[in-house]
Amino acid sequence: MQKIIRIGTRDSQLALWQANKVRKELTELGYESVIVPIKSMGDIVLDKPLYELGITGVFTKNLDIAMLNGDIDIAVHSLKDVPTSLPKGIVQAAVLKRGNYNDILVLKDTEEFFGQPNGIIATGSLRRKAMWLNRYPTHKVEDLRGNVNTRLKKLEDSETWNGAIFAAAGLERLKIRPTTSVDLSWMISAPGQGTVMIAALEKDDYVLDACEQLNHHETKVCVGIEREFLRLLEGGCTAPIGALAYVDAKTEEINFKGVLLKKDGSKKLTVNKTAKLGSHKYLAKDCADYIINRGGKELILEDIEGESPIKHKIYSTKKLSEIQKKILSNSIGVEDSDFIKIRFNRIPAKVMKDSHENVVITSQNGVEAILNSFTKDEINFKNIFCVGRRTKKLIENRIGKVKYVAKNAKKLAEYLSKELESKEVTYFCSDVRLDILPAYLKMNDITVNEVEAYKTMLSSVKIDDDISGVLFYSPSGIQSYLKENNTDKIAFCIGETTAKEARKHFEEVQVANMPDVESLLKLVNSHFTAN
Repeated sequence: MQKIIRIGTRDSQLALWQANKVRKELTELGYESVIVPIKSMGDIVLDKPLYELGITGVFTKNLDIAMLNGDIDIAVHSLKDVPTSLPKGIVQAAVLKRGNYNDILVLKDTEEFFGQPNGIIATGSLRRKAMWLNRYPTHKVEDLRGNVNTRLKKLEDSETWNGAIFAAAGLERLKIRPTTSVDLSWMISAPGQGTVMIAALEKDDYVLDACEQLNHHETKVCVGIEREFLRLLEGGCTAPIGALAYVDAKTEEINFKGVLLKKDGSKKLTVNKTAKLGSHKYLAKDCADYIINRGGKELILEDIEGESPIKHKIYSTKKLSEIQKKILSNSIGVEDSDFIKIRFNRIPAKVMKDSHENVVITSQNGVEAILNSFTKDEINFKNIFCVGRRTKKLIENRIGKVKYVAKNAKKLAEYLSKELESKEVTYFCSDVRLDILPAYLKMNDITVNEVEAYKTMLSSVKIDDDISGVLFYSPSGIQSYLKENNTDKIAFCIGETTAKEARKHFEEVQVANMPDVESLLKLVNSHFTAN
């Protein structure tokens, strides 16, 4: 006997329309199904904005539980309501062909209020509120909850609202889009908006096979990019994030546009990129990185700053990654800039014509400088000696095997002086470097052929007076800092060589236990926690 597929759905009119559409398409494929309506938390609690409920997936949670309990076989959702991380055991089984993804404004009267300073519109969406206030900063936005019919009735009964924002797809599917509505083409929609999604149990092969036949590939690709962008920005329902991807039929390119806003609409970051269909694997990440690199995470943190007030401010003289910044306590604010800028020199081709028996590289910049001038195949190094495990890893990933790695330049010089059979090395270095390595080698009758692979340029920034501590990574970073700033801060140093230089200028100097960024940031945490 054929299995009857139980379709779980919310019991709103729109949700039932979506479930019936799925049922109709399953029937056309020869599958039997029944609809099982289930109330959601988002339907029950209507007196709070969605972002204040404090629950992930307010419209999907009860359906997830019903599926895991075996009460339903699939759940039909509006994709924009589905969290980017599904519960263990549940997977996205299919997405139907996308409908209208736009937002629309249903007007109470006319559009004249657009140009007036005191307009009032209604929406329960944090994204729509932020985008509206960004465009119309003098307007007021009030909360509006309920199913589409309830919201339309509330708008009709309101004596103060000029209009309310809706998803076009919902009103059009129910054939209740008012003639008084206008498209908000400038408003970037929610990730997945206009798309019906089917969730199923990962282990239910029968249901997964059935749903796979309903899957619309182009929609799956586009909404996948949008939701990955949302996930990477860690948005969910707590940050105003919009994302839209669509395929240009003429060029077969995926066009993507995304936005992140401050909740009050006062700040906005946008991104627009394209990628060929089939070569779009990193499109979401590239776009999320673009937003993050322009202060996206800081913008999100501004909205939650009241929950974790910044008590101390530090400045890093080297740009930090977002992962590194997360090491810091929420009570520590960080600004960063590269106080040392690197410019790679063009290394003459004749340098690589001869075989280099012994090569010394003391920094990752040296590795990058070599690779900036030559491909791996053009590099002819027999024995490579370096400083630092990260430099070693980069060399072995990009150039070749490292014969020996030392903790610092002095240790490497001592090793080479004792162990080197051929008394000659080629040293790829900067125009600014410590003399200890070449001086020690020359003192031990080893010829050092220096190749200036890159230049180190000081690029100081004037920092604010309220900065408590400064993070230093090299003696050159300290020299750069001193060009614009005073020494009334705490100097947090990555290693003893840097600390030695810092002690010449700063009263309070602290050194990380290990010479890496993570240890330095943990040092900052422990200092300010103890104080």
